Amino acid sequence: MTCKDVMTPNPRVCTTVASAQAAAELMREENVGVIPVVDETSKKLVGVITDRDLCLAVVATSKSPQKVVVSDIMSKELVTCKPEEDIRNCEERMKAHQIRRIPVVDENGRCIGIISQGDLAVRLSQPEEVHETVREISKPGRSQAA
Repeated sequence: MTCKDVMTPNPRVCTTVASAQAAAELMREENVGVIPVVDETSKKLVGVITDRDLCLAVVATSKSPQKVVVSDIMSKELVTCKPEEDIRNCEERMKAHQIRRIPVVDENGRCIGIISQGDLAVRLSQPEEVHETVREISKPGRSQAA
């Protein structure tokens, strides 16, 4: 099974110059906890912004979400996968980096999908492996960017 088989295709994205408010509104509209962030010109994936990023960098510091720019608070260390990759590679990256979501990028670096921990749980046929992945992702002590 490939990443393309499991991913949620065509996720909504925001640009680096969008406000934290706009990113939060997009999360609410799409009912998601992460938004891929793309370069305004090339449309290449340059980061992700999570509900946690918004909470810690905006809400917890009493900053104005209309004035905070996504590029200042997004997670820039990207862990991605390609659509043709085996889904097990994606699962291993989730474990290794303790992240719950991984953007899927095409050969041009554009985000064409996203794979969540939930996508794996629904589509993988071996519950014990899903359980192991969730356990590894959820270990305390590391920052969870995505």
